[in-house]
Order: sequence, then C-alpha cells, then structure tokens
Amino acid sequence: MENKELTCSFCGKKKDDTNLLIAGLDAHICDRCIEQANGIILEESTHKVVEANREDISLGNPKQIKAFLDDYVIGQDYTKKVLSVAVYNHYKRLLQPKSGVEIQKSNVLMVGETGTGKTLIAKTIAKMLNVPLAIVDATVLTEAGYVGEDVESILTRLLQAADYDQSKAEKGIVFIDEIDKIARKSDNPSITRDVSGEGVQQALLKLLEGTEVNVPPKGGRKHPDQKFIEINTEHILFVAGGAFDGIEKHISKRLNMQSVGYSAAKKGDHYSGSNNLLSYMVPSDLKAFGLIPEIIGRLPVLTHMDSLDAKALRAILTQPKNAIIKQYKALFALDEIEFSISDGALDFIVEKAVEYKLGARGLRSLCEAVLTDAMFELPGTEEKEFRVSKTYAINKLNKSKLQALKAVS
Repeated sequence: MENKELTCSFCGKKKDDTNLLIAGLDAHICDRCIEQANGIILEESTHKVVEANREDISLGNPKQIKAFLDDYVIGQDYTKKVLSVAVYNHYKRLLQPKSGVEIQKSNVLMVGETGTGKTLIAKTIAKMLNVPLAIVDATVLTEAGYVGEDVESILTRLLQAADYDQSKAEKGIVFIDEIDKIARKSDNPSITRDVSGEGVQQALLKLLEGTEVNVPPKGGRKHPDQKFIEINTEHILFVAGGAFDGIEKHISKRLNMQSVGYSAAKKGDHYSGSNNLLSYMVPSDLKAFGLIPEIIGRLPVLTHMDSLDAKALRAILTQPKNAIIKQYKALFALDEIEFSISDGALDFIVEKAVEYKLGARGLRSLCEAVLTDAMFELPGTEEKEFRVSKTYAINKLNKSKLQALKAVS
C-alpha cells in the first residue's frame, strides 16, 4: 500500500505543518481552516439574526414614531419627542451589527399625574414597533423572601406577552407603572430591609442595566419545580412611570433656593409659577423624593407629562384613532344603532372631568355613567338611532350621583 503524505484538502498544508489534521472520508482539514470556517459561520449567523430582527421590528425614524403617537395620544409633544428619540436609538443600537463602540441603552422615566397618558404612550409605541410589551405594577414587587412578587416576575410577564418566544422577549418593552410607590420612605436609610421601598429599587438595578436572569415561566414560588428560562435583559427597553405626588414641593424648594439674592434671582427669572413645575424637574428632585441614585442613573432619559386642560380633554374624546366617542359609536353600531352626541354634552362631560381631576380616565367613567342605561335598554329593540343631548347627560350624571349617595348612606 502506498504511504501517501496527508495534507489539508483546503489550504494544502502538510500534516507536519499543522497542529491538528482531522481526517474525513475523502478529505482532510487542519485546525487553522476549522477556525476560519467557524469565524465565517458566526459572522453569517449574526448577519441573519440582524436581518431577522429588522423584519420583526418595524422601526421608523423619530419623526415617524412621533407622527404615529400623534394619532393616538393628544398633546404631550415634549414627552413624545423625547420618547421617540430614546426608542429609535435603542432599537437602532439593537439592529446594528456589533462594532468597536458599545452603545448603552437608554431606559426612560416618565413623571406625570394620573390619567395623563403614560401607559397609553408605552402601549402605542409597542404596537408600532411590533414588539412584546409587559405592563407591571411596582406596588406588588417586594424583595426576595417576602410575601409578594419577586422582581424577576417582571420578565415572566414579558415572556408571556411574547408567547414564550425567548428571542422576541429579549427585545421587548417593559413598562413599570407606579415606580414612585417604591421610593424610600425617609431620607435616612434603615438598617433593616425595606419590604416595598429601597430594597426593591436595589433588586431592580441589575435588571435595568442588563444581566442574564433565570426566569420562572409560570411565576416564582407557586411552581418551585418548573424549569427556568434564561433571559438576557441587555436589549430590553425599560420605561418607568409614576405620578410622584408631592415632588413639586422638592422642585419649588430648589427653585426658591436659587432665587435668593440679586444675582441668584436672575438665574431663576425663567421660572413662572403658572408653568408646569414638572418641566423644571432634575434628577436631584427624584433623589429628594426617595429614589436611590443608582436607579436614577439607570433611567437616564427623564421626561414629564403635562396636566390635561379642558381643551386637551375635549380633543381626547373625539380626535384620536381610538377616541372614546369613536369606541362607543362602534359599540352601538354592532347593534345597528346610530349613535351621536351633541357638542353641549361633550363640553359638560369635559367640565365634570376637570372638576374631578381624574384626567383621561375620568372621561371614560363619565361616559359610562351617561350611556350605561342606553346600552342596557336599546339592544334588542327597534330603535335605530340614539342621540345624547346636554340635558340627557346632566340627568344621567345626577342620577348616578344620587345612586352613589344612597349606596353610601
């Protein structure tokens, strides 16, 4: 048998010139060629993942994102602009191949009164981008070991929203509502663990920054034998929101301090008491309120929501694509009833919403009070038209108030 010298079938190197030569049926390959082939496979697979992400996520530029938000959210132009840029930069960073510069993600913190549209903005952006969204309430979160939900349960919600598709969940959005409720209760940190305050903030730090977390797909302690799913939070965008009731005191205190003396007063001349105090908010105000510096640093994009005046509330009733009145028209249309409401009735509902100070949610409650009787009685009848006048709205609201008073007494 002829003793033929073995060589690499790809580069032609002799066996003595290689560290390792692997033999196949009709060919051989050296360790150097294996390394190069592995590099090509990794590069191609990364390229395919990026292309797949591009197909999954429909990312427009910041102006297009804001234009989409304008169709659903009335007012709040500053917040929509800030959030459009933050979301665009986050997903642009995610969709680009890895380079020498590592771009960190920019989580968002929105501060505003209840009913100003914080949750609606987060929902609308997730709808546009076609990414899973998990909305969680920070008030139920506790440190591990206490009764309540662990911080990792946030990712369980996201996994469920992504139909347990791990890759989709790892590029989703988490909206943490009521984050102000986990603020430290006093300026002096306690030597004991805080069940619902600073301890939860500490537990959130790694999650917000980016880490690999073992997530129980069905929740934490109730199913201890279940297998965990490892989720990397590096590419998950966290949007936190809260009313931060009382933060205006910290803001006004800081502004007044700047306005002591002649030279300092010139610095504070830009402030007008008629403006929204939240527009002057800085990270130090959040620290004074009770958020720890570490979590403020991990929520670098800070924005505020303006209070809704009568004009904005009136627009919310009729203008957005999913406006409240449009929803009721669609509901009545399902029963083949043409629904309409007079301008006087709309103005009255807005007037009451401003009085109750419940924001956009107050509009829905008032509309329900006005229309519940009609939605109960009209389906199944021969009525084909239903018009709400101002007098009708006043009578129905007065009736609902009377019923509420009777229930209390």
